[in-house]
Amino acid sequence: MPRLAAPVGVLAGVGAAFAYVAAVDPREPGHFPACPVRSVAGVLCPGCGGLRSAYAVAHGDLGAALGANALAVAAFVLFAVGWTYWAVRTARGRPYTLPVRPRAWHGWTGLALVLGFTIVRNTPLGSALAP
Repeated sequence: MPRLAAPVGVLAGVGAAFAYVAAVDPREPGHFPACPVRSVAGVLCPGCGGLRSAYAVAHGDLGAALGANALAVAAFVLFAVGWTYWAVRTARGRPYTLPVRPRAWHGWTGLALVLGFTIVRNTPLGSALAP
């Protein structure tokens, strides 16, 4: 089906990225660059631990994935749900559009969650969220 080319292409790209991360352990130095935010500012950004989280997900270790970066695991789940919705609508011949509204509450809520996660994981209270 030619109409599924875009969803399948995106899935192939994401699958290739996960396969690479699964094959190359991000905990071993020299394979991936260090986080520039952590290197320069000394604080954990919202993405710190994301590669280790993807590595753990690829190896089926959900506990380690959550320990490395819980926000990344939530993003992986949101991607899977969104991709499935996109693929099903496309396969049925229905259009898939994202409503982009400047005052959308979900965008502000997502930004607040990412900022809150970043702030909490850099305090002693949120040390369990640090990779």
